[in-house]
Amino acid sequence: MDRTYDDYKELINQHLMDFIPVIDNKSISLYDSMKYSLTAGGKRLRPVLLLAACEFSGGNIKEALPYACAIEYIHTYSLIHDDLPAMDNDDLRRGRPTNHKVYGEAQAILAGDGLLNTAFEAMYKDMLLYFDQPDQMLKRVKAAYEIAKGAGVRGMVAGQTSDIESEEKDISNEMLEYIHINKTGALIKAAIMAGLSLGDPDADMTERMERYAENLGLSFQIADDILDVVGNAEELGKNVGQDQKDHKNTYTSINGLDKAYERLDELSRDALKAIEDYYDNAEFFANLINEMKNRSK
Repeated sequence: MDRTYDDYKELINQHLMDFIPVIDNKSISLYDSMKYSLTAGGKRLRPVLLLAACEFSGGNIKEALPYACAIEYIHTYSLIHDDLPAMDNDDLRRGRPTNHKVYGEAQAILAGDGLLNTAFEAMYKDMLLYFDQPDQMLKRVKAAYEIAKGAGVRGMVAGQTSDIESEEKDISNEMLEYIHINKTGALIKAAIMAGLSLGDPDADMTERMERYAENLGLSFQIADDILDVVGNAEELGKNVGQDQKDHKNTYTSINGLDKAYERLDELSRDALKAIEDYYDNAEFFANLINEMKNRSK
């Protein structure tokens, strides 16, 4: 694997709008609001992970693009809805005013709905091309299933529900990690597992990469909690200190900054251990963990 994070990200950005269907001009505000949030930038972590995992397991990343873009559509929809007044009530996302600040709350809800449904339209449309190739079709069904599972009521939506219900309450570390594992980690894990599904991994690779993905997902959210305390809005593209202002339960608010760093170190070590037998072949995934850890310092 010789590609860098930026190589994968550039490929995603080049094709991000390719799978958005033509929207009737009578509903053009829907297209505009979807495009506004989708093209606002961002790390593109989830689609990058999907492409990297696909290539790592011997798959063709160009064939994986509909699934990589689909997972970014789902992630962007979740951000639009997360920023709404009924949820996190944020006014800055990816360095720009949030969707509802520009288009209004009703249109923001519909833009999120549009992106979610477009994600599945993109994946199903691709599946139809492989009706006469059962093995290839099965790979794509598995990938779509991993994405749907990670985004749904056993993943992201479940975590968001528990997060909202836990506001202004004292919760245990067990509950906090449940929220983080589902609200943030589930879609990150789904990206890696979907990418593997589009390649040809053996059982050992699947098991090791699943462990890597679980540790990456939780460590990513803990790093985000840390950055909400020590980061700055210009660098992050969103307001900092918002979690404390909204009385959100985070790893730093419950355990303190030092313990958050300790847990991040532990998760990072476990992630690296899961892929250590792949040596340089897994350099991309090792670098990702290390860069995330260093960014939070």
